[in-house]
Amino acid sequence: MLRKRIVPAIDVLNDKAVKYIQFRNPTIIGDPAELGKKYTEDGADELIYLDTTASLKNQDLKIEWIRKVAEQVFIPFSVIGGVRTIDDFKRLLRAGADKVGVNSAAVQRPELLREAAEIYGKQCVVLGLDAMPIYNDENEIIRWEVYTHSGHEKTGMDVVEWAQQATELGAGEIICTSIHKDGMKNGYDVELIKLLSEKTNVPIIASGGAGKLEHIEEVFTDGKADAALVASMIHYGDYTISEIKSYLQNKNINVRF
Repeated sequence: MLRKRIVPAIDVLNDKAVKYIQFRNPTIIGDPAELGKKYTEDGADELIYLDTTASLKNQDLKIEWIRKVAEQVFIPFSVIGGVRTIDDFKRLLRAGADKVGVNSAAVQRPELLREAAEIYGKQCVVLGLDAMPIYNDENEIIRWEVYTHSGHEKTGMDVVEWAQQATELGAGEIICTSIHKDGMKNGYDVELIKLLSEKTNVPIIASGGAGKLEHIEEVFTDGKADAALVASMIHYGDYTISEIKSYLQNKNINVRF
């Protein structure tokens, strides 16, 4: 059985690590490289950095902070945000990233996923998938819609259909963030994560909503996630990664120490 992964997420705005709530209202929490080193030493399996400067402000990628991360972090890390071209993939990988995530540009031109996979391999290509639920008149979720530009623009696309298309094109992993859950600490969108796990054949990283240990347990057992992204829980000192893994191990969930 493959071990479940615990993956800290670090949002980067103007070269500073920040924390958002529902993709808005950023608060500075530290230095990207120093935080990455701290979480690495505490037992993180890998890291995800989200460059919100590039994605929200339509700016070019900033490489210097990524090089600093690569100098201090010795576990795999992904960079997502602002990736628009094959050249962006090359620049990030050369700067030290192990994987590159793409969201808005892939929606606008899906062939980018195929091109990147053919050159760098599927294992380097991560689909960033930001989702919002669509409700019926009875306030029941009937489907999820894809959003781009760090959760600010709706596309009308169905999340599951887009995930299936993207994996066929070359995405080797999906990070699925439920926008309405992001930073709320009330649990992951387990129903959506389970659906993606069943409808695609690539690893699914659940993102958005972790507030207590039971939420992570639930997304692994009921949601069938391959990895759980954590942010608020560790950024504000509620838990350490070691504590999270000890809890999961006691619940017979296979994690790496």
